[in-house]
Amino acid sequence: MNRRAFITALGGVVASSLLAKSFGAQLFNPCLASLPTQFSTNSTVRDAWDGIDPTQVWDCHTHLVGVGDGGGGAYANSRTKNPLFVSQFVQRIFYMNAACVNGAEGTTDSSYVEHLRSLLDAMPHGVKVMLLAFESFHDANGAVDWGRTTFHTPNSYARDMSRAYPERFEWIASIHPYRHDSIAELRRAKMDGARAVKWLPSAMGIDPASKRCDGFYAALRELNLPLITHAGHEAAVDVDSGQAFGNPLLLRRALDHGVRVVVAHCASLGEDRDIDQGRNGPWVDSLKLFDRLMHEPAYEKLLFGDISAITQRNRAGQALGYLLPRKHLHHRLLNGSDYPLPGVMPLFSLEYLAGKNLLNANEIPVLKAVRKYNTLLFDFLLKRRVNIRGEYFDATVFQTRPFFQSIEG
Repeated sequence: MNRRAFITALGGVVASSLLAKSFGAQLFNPCLASLPTQFSTNSTVRDAWDGIDPTQVWDCHTHLVGVGDGGGGAYANSRTKNPLFVSQFVQRIFYMNAACVNGAEGTTDSSYVEHLRSLLDAMPHGVKVMLLAFESFHDANGAVDWGRTTFHTPNSYARDMSRAYPERFEWIASIHPYRHDSIAELRRAKMDGARAVKWLPSAMGIDPASKRCDGFYAALRELNLPLITHAGHEAAVDVDSGQAFGNPLLLRRALDHGVRVVVAHCASLGEDRDIDQGRNGPWVDSLKLFDRLMHEPAYEKLLFGDISAITQRNRAGQALGYLLPRKHLHHRLLNGSDYPLPGVMPLFSLEYLAGKNLLNANEIPVLKAVRKYNTLLFDFLLKRRVNIRGEYFDATVFQTRPFFQSIEG
């Protein structure tokens, strides 16, 4: 690394450190070993499972990423290792630390999976995570553009991991609708046990309102596979100029085809054009556009939201303030962790949540202690404890298995 590159990378880390300090968080995940008994038997931890059947808990937003050294075909763009691309370089440092990936040559992919399994070992029997495949960027002609792909996790890799560890893993496919073989790949994924399809339109080059998606939507409905798709501003993956594809209102096309759509993070970050008022409609909070769709009677049984990432500092105030009191929507919310992001320490501030009267300050010490050992458990506990004047998320939000098992038969 030359001097300029080093200074550039160092500047990114310093900026992140200042960010962490301002949020009252430490900078890096300490990745401590298995959770001590004193915490696993703590009332905050124990009581979080009251009213919940662990066998029904399927975390529907768990990223499976790698660099390809495990033989599964995972891919990460070389920019993520180049300090001249500061944002992607620093993000990679934090994501790998969040997942407690060791630095040994040739073990990145296996280390990622093994640590995730170790976190699940501390969870009650029956709890599962749903591993997300992640499609590459495709251009308007359906061709892969690796230069605009930040990372890629093949369907076969997510499938094989779920088959290797069926007691803890399910899997979700990711298929670009512009691919010439997209419907054939979708049918293959369904036969191989995929529980849903995941999109991040802004990072994959997908316009959800394009007529090019119509055949794919028809197949999704025929196969009864839900679509989990990001909406709102995307901050975790480089998206170039594709932010507009995250507009929740673009999902009307899928919904009008009868597809069950799960909006990741409930579109809880950023603003989008209110295209219901025309192409140049006013900018409106993405969450408010999601709310509009959620209250349209035609979408009552089709539109859902996942609550991954909503306790992060940049989302929590608005997202929790909206979601917690609306008990009439809780049966349409699904829990996901957005793993490994719960291990990116600067993203969360328990003090901020307490200051907003969203969390009891007395629970902060045990939550912080658990997080040092098990970020997956931390995410679950935090979402079970956040509340507004005693209004908590219903237990049904965490028991997501029935939603995804309904694809059977």
